[in-house]
Amino acid sequence: MEIATDPVAFEAFYRRHVDAITRFLARRVEDPHTVADLVAEVFVAVLDSAHTYRESRGSEIAWLYGVARNTLSAERRRAFRESRLADRVSGRRLLDSDDVARLEERIDAEGRARRALEAMAGLPEGERAVLELVAIDQLTVTEAAQALGIRQGTARVRLHRARRVLRDVPLVMEGTTG
Repeated sequence: MEIATDPVAFEAFYRRHVDAITRFLARRVEDPHTVADLVAEVFVAVLDSAHTYRESRGSEIAWLYGVARNTLSAERRRAFRESRLADRVSGRRLLDSDDVARLEERIDAEGRARRALEAMAGLPEGERAVLELVAIDQLTVTEAAQALGIRQGTARVRLHRARRVLRDVPLVMEGTTG
């Protein structure tokens, strides 16, 4: 992927995907400062790992969601460690009021999806991850499998199991075709 070496290609890639990544993170994180920081971290990680992307294995967005999931997981581990050691407010970069307002609007807009994610919390990790990517993030089963690094058949089985467990929760089940 030439985005690691070509600033024009990276800018086009960033513009093409920044809104999707911001939505992805706003569904999972309620703090606008953290969302802004994570979006930046995802695209830094993209530069570092662009050489791992293979178009033959799936779409850019599926690969990018995989990078975003890994970045979010790393952030959650880091925040957990930090919360035991220091005040979480220190070290946050400042956002201007327009940035905060825009991110708060995005977080509010993703409230329904956040509630759906909470409803899925009791599922086993593998099933929950596939259902999140298909039902919430609107990836196909193939793209979800790619983002998770699993086979498509495995993803389909996990999705079926998750749907069966949550069939009485209509909020989660809307839009889960794939």
